Amino acid sequence: MAFKLNHLHIKTPNPEETATWYVDNLGASITETTSAGTYRLDLHGLPLNITPLIDGQTHMQNYGIEHIAIDTDDMEATTANLESGGAKNLEEISTVDGRKVCFYEDPHGVMFEIIEVKD
Repeated sequence: MAFKLNHLHIKTPNPEETATWYVDNLGASITETTSAGTYRLDLHGLPLNITPLIDGQTHMQNYGIEHIAIDTDDMEATTANLESGGAKNLEEISTVDGRKVCFYEDPHGVMFEIIEVKD
């Protein structure tokens, strides 16, 4: 049996605003939209589905996810761009090898981690 990642799903009260935020602040691209107002994005190879709560689903639905982890080769520019785009800085730490790691929250409360990549 083989597995691979299909997508990461973000549920939000405003899918258009959330999709636009990921495009403007993290360089995602919109690959599909539907008449129901849902979005599919490519976040540097990670497929994101962005929807509101979905009518007809019977399992418990919540807004958000735990977090998305994203590598960057320019931590300073990335964090400046995120903060100017409305991301909330939750925590900054350093790894044992000296790389910087920052946790942020997007405008709807989805947490993501930015990991510095060193050559």
